[in-house]
Amino acid sequence: MNDASEMAAGASGNGHGKLQLRILIGFLAGTIAGLLAYSLSPGAPWIEWLVTYVTGPVGQIFLRLLFMLVIPLLFSALVVGIAEMGEMRSLRNVGLRTLLYTVTVSAIAVVISLAAVNLLRPGDGVDPAAARDLLAKGDEGAAGIVAASAKSEAGVNAVLAIVPNNIIAAMGANDILAVMFFALFFGIGLLLVQTPCTETLKDAIEGVFEVAMKLIGLVIKLAPIAIFCFMFNLSAQFGWDLLVKLSAYVGVVLLALGIQMFGVFPLLLKLLAHKSPLAFFRQTREASVMAFSTASSNATLPTALRVADEQLGLPSRISRFVLTIGATANQNGTAMFEGVTVLFLAQFFGVDLSLADQAFVMLICILAGVGTAGVPGGSLPVVALILAGVGVPPEGIGLILGVDRFLDMCRTTLNVVGDLVAAQVISVLSAKDELVVVEGT
Repeated sequence: MNDASEMAAGASGNGHGKLQLRILIGFLAGTIAGLLAYSLSPGAPWIEWLVTYVTGPVGQIFLRLLFMLVIPLLFSALVVGIAEMGEMRSLRNVGLRTLLYTVTVSAIAVVISLAAVNLLRPGDGVDPAAARDLLAKGDEGAAGIVAASAKSEAGVNAVLAIVPNNIIAAMGANDILAVMFFALFFGIGLLLVQTPCTETLKDAIEGVFEVAMKLIGLVIKLAPIAIFCFMFNLSAQFGWDLLVKLSAYVGVVLLALGIQMFGVFPLLLKLLAHKSPLAFFRQTREASVMAFSTASSNATLPTALRVADEQLGLPSRISRFVLTIGATANQNGTAMFEGVTVLFLAQFFGVDLSLADQAFVMLICILAGVGTAGVPGGSLPVVALILAGVGVPPEGIGLILGVDRFLDMCRTTLNVVGDLVAAQVISVLSAKDELVVVEGT
């Protein structure tokens, strides 16, 4: 690397460090301001006005700007990532390895969550009066979620919906799975047809990726303000009352997520990627903060891609493929949350789930972790569907709506870190394969 490149890299790293500090300041300031407002003026009209007309819209504008750019970013990153594989054998190896890794690690995550909720049984200790109060508060929101889950595709229709009959309509509807399928299909086409024209097309799509990343970089500069607004809204409206009332449930969710984050992931990094877990967590902290603040895997995708490139130094063709797929398909935290929530509500309502029922819940959570939208609250309609499938009143989801935003932030952090762990592991394993092939030739 020449001196100019080193200076540019240093400046870039320093800029990202300052952004992380500003994000942290925004996070802490928003939380403290919200808790003060909740403590000094609980339920005051001015708080509702501020959330409705100021902090709420500011946060939503930030998310909308990110979501506006996510579709072109996801499409271009996946297409170019596949096209840069060079040959179908490389794509097949990376794709199969990603699929096997995702299913295996998701299964481990769900087993951990089900074991924790069966062992600690948080649903048995909920105060009935407090539960009725929480259920009444969440009744309207729960009704909307149940209605949304009833409209969701299921069974064969859900599989068919992955294949879009109109890609423009799919993009307009933010149907991430359908867009990913088209991008995979299109990328394979570029891989199979290697002519001067397709090289020009690939360069153009690479240009779309670079423009999207540049624009997202500009949007990310607004993150400290948006994160202040997110945290103010959360703490000013709810304080810690609901968190205390559902502390057992929240504790089990956090315990399961913590075991996966600080137990399973370090083992994977150490054994498969030969990477220091401490170094990995230090290098990926910016993506973790962004995921926690936005509660959206898709909104954090640009940051994760940059972290994989600049901090972890992973091959872009592999990291783009794994991270864009992982933003929707590798959601360990979501699968764990769904498993704990279903069993918690079953315990609360006195519904005894047999081993077969829990195996069904486990299977659906693994599959749902692959197809759940990477946006705030995207897993709640799936939880409602699973509840109905095992005989638990879906309206019971209203019990946890008050604390879902906080848990959504936590599970999204696990999802994003899990994607980066997957990219690290698969990059190392793929590099070993390529080395074997080169030595063999």
